[in-house]
Amino acid sequence: MIQDNVKRILEDIRETAIKAGRNPEDITLVGVTKTVTAKEAQELMDAGVCTLGENRVQSLLDKYEVLKDAPTWHLIGHLQTNKVKYIADKVSMIHSVDSLKLAEEIDRQFEKTGRVAQILLQVNVSGEESKFGVTPEDAFRLAEQVSVLKHVSVQGLMTMAPIMENSSETRKVFSGLQKLSVDIGAKKYDNIYMRHLSMGMSGDYREAIMEGATLVRIGSALFI
Repeated sequence: MIQDNVKRILEDIRETAIKAGRNPEDITLVGVTKTVTAKEAQELMDAGVCTLGENRVQSLLDKYEVLKDAPTWHLIGHLQTNKVKYIADKVSMIHSVDSLKLAEEIDRQFEKTGRVAQILLQVNVSGEESKFGVTPEDAFRLAEQVSVLKHVSVQGLMTMAPIMENSSETRKVFSGLQKLSVDIGAKKYDNIYMRHLSMGMSGDYREAIMEGATLVRIGSALFI
């Protein structure tokens, strides 16, 4: 089942990318394993999805005990500063940095490991109160503040879109992040690279790809 789902979604990603005039190889499927076991995560890897995303630190640590460094680990959910130390030697990217305080703690903990953290700034494009992330206006200030940190490298932006019935409204959220990425890139802050847009989940990854997503975070559609 998982293998069939992966095949279907990868083909869907490829077709959507081509429709958008993009190279499908520029888009990475991040398999979100927050609701499944390590065994199912391994099945996902066996089907060809080698980048796994976890929302919670403890869930990542539990699966890491079994899978070790076999997958590329991304932390995609809200991250508390007191949990950074547990993942500093394990994750390849943190998608959800939305404050200078968190970025500074990531900097401290990654310095201890001798690594540079690859992070994305989380932006609340839609303005929903229930969502984490800085406002688009505050994203510039946060990027400037984080740019001086020695063990943190900003690789792009991340957002979540509200659940909407109209796909054109969903695309507006994603296009807003894409435009913000261009605008921040134009500032040429040191150590800030707008290489990635992490946006799109099981219900809206097609719209995200049409608007420039390079990382799509898909969970439930892989395991139904």
